[in-house]
Formats: sequence, C-alpha cells, structure tokens
Amino acid sequence: MTKREAIRIAAAGDIHCGEENRAAVAAAFAEIAGQVDAILIAGDLTTFGEPEQAEVLADACRELEIPVVAVLGNHDWHANRAAQIVEVLSGAGIVMLDRSWTVLDCSSTKLGVVGTKGFVGGFPDATLTDFGEPIMRAVYAETTDEVEALERGLEAVSDCTLRVVLLHYAPTSSTIEGEPPGIWAFLGSDRLGRPIAEHTPDLVLHGHGHAGTYEGFIGAVPVYNVSLPVMGRDFAVFELNDTTVRDVSAHPGGGETHRRKEVH
Repeated sequence: MTKREAIRIAAAGDIHCGEENRAAVAAAFAEIAGQVDAILIAGDLTTFGEPEQAEVLADACRELEIPVVAVLGNHDWHANRAAQIVEVLSGAGIVMLDRSWTVLDCSSTKLGVVGTKGFVGGFPDATLTDFGEPIMRAVYAETTDEVEALERGLEAVSDCTLRVVLLHYAPTSSTIEGEPPGIWAFLGSDRLGRPIAEHTPDLVLHGHGHAGTYEGFIGAVPVYNVSLPVMGRDFAVFELNDTTVRDVSAHPGGGETHRRKEVH
C-alpha cells in the first residue's frame, strides 16, 4: 500500500477557559491554526462549567478555517449546564462529541474521530465492580455506557484512513503515573482501554490527570495525556499518516518520536 500524505493534529486538554485567560486562549488558537489540519480538545473546556466561560473558547474558534473537535470534561458538568455549553460551542462551529463520532476531510485524508468523556472506575489492583449499593452500581453502569459508545464509534469509523479516540478520562494507567495512587480510581478506567486494544486506532488523546505522564500505550497504540499542566505548553502536535504517528510538538521539522503501526 502506498503511504498517504501526512496530516497534523493539534491537541490540548484542561484549558479551563474563563475571562481571566481569554487573551491567552485566543492567542494560542490563532497561532496554532495555521500549522495544523485540525484541533482536538480533550475536555475541561471551562473552569466551573458556566456557559459564559464556554464563550471564551467559542470566540477563540469562531473564525478558524480548520475543524475543531471537543469532548466535555468533569469541570464542564460542574454547574449542570452542559447542554448550554454544548449549544454555545456548537454555535461557534466546534464539533462536540458525546458518545459519538465524526469524520473529517483533512488534506484529502478521512480522519475518523471517536469522542466521549469517559468516566471513573480505576485500574488493576483498585477497580470498581458491578456490586453493592445501587448508587455504586450506577457508577459502574455509566462507565459501561462510555465503553460501549467507544466500541460503536470505532466500528463506525473503521473505514477511515486514520482514526483517533478523544477522551477526557484516562483509559490506561500508563498516562497517570505521577498522580497519587489513592486517586487513580477517579482519573479513569482501564475498561475504556478494551475497545481501543481491540480496534487499534492510530492515536488516543485524553486529559484530566494534571500530574500524570505525557506518553503511554495500550498495547501498541500510543496514548497521550494532553492536559495543559502535563504538557507545559498550549498544544501538542502530532503528524499522522497511515503507517506512522509522530509527536512533532518540540521539533516542528520532524519529531523524535516515531511509532510504527499496522496498516489498516
């Protein structure tokens, strides 16, 4: 198979928009837009889940000529106004994913993005089980719904040249190393990693773990924690074609990280 033209994706999470960082958010998005084919945002778009805070991100993206795709995070649900936040951001042209997917045409390449918030549940040695009080079983069921949505989404975009999973919560413990072990169960769930391991997308992005680890894996699938506190910069930039994924964030002319993948 002939290797396809590469595309570049910018990614960030936990940007926590509010009036206090309006200028910085606008400047960051304006600067990166000319360098990439799409921008993916891994949740915690707002500080406390207020629609007025979402307006900051909406204003930064409204005039961009490239697609912007985002999922919600736990902060975006804090005020229980998530539907209003989605309305504000969708009105600015941002594609909001919630247990859903979208297909983008990037430089004649079909990029399938499967997006959902994800949820809690933990990792080996500390996992929530489907047992006990109804409220605890409801938490387990919520994560089940997220896992099943990932499965459906990955099946739906299986014919795309490139496939990316966009989450807020972590699907692997490899990218929350550095966080206190006592809170790992609240940072994600390895159950989210099961459909990823089965369908082997090209790239997985998430946030939420502010003190975690930037790069990890689910099998051979590269997973990046693109939370701003972890990255220490506004965006990570990934270059993808149908055989490689390369992190070019610190090396715009060609990054040091170079992952081989099976050709779909």
